Amino acid sequence: MSPDAALPYVEVEELRCSAKGCGAEAVHALLWNNPRLHTPGRRKVWLACEDHLEGLRGFLDQRSFLRDVIAVADLDETHG
Repeated sequence: MSPDAALPYVEVEELRCSAKGCGAEAVHALLWNNPRLHTPGRRKVWLACEDHLEGLRGFLDQRSFLRDVIAVADLDETHG
């Protein structure tokens, strides 16, 4: 599988916030890449609940890694 391939299908109800120590259901997907490590089209995904969206977004924005924020419900549709 190429690094730019679509994300595998994952049941939405299994997705949890990526913030350290948080187990809340994720509602946002932060799509990012580190241009020093990833090809331009590759997207890594962090998931966020409402409470942690701004903190995770700020972390990625500060490093110029953030590419997009979408709803978790749109994740498979966008990448499949």
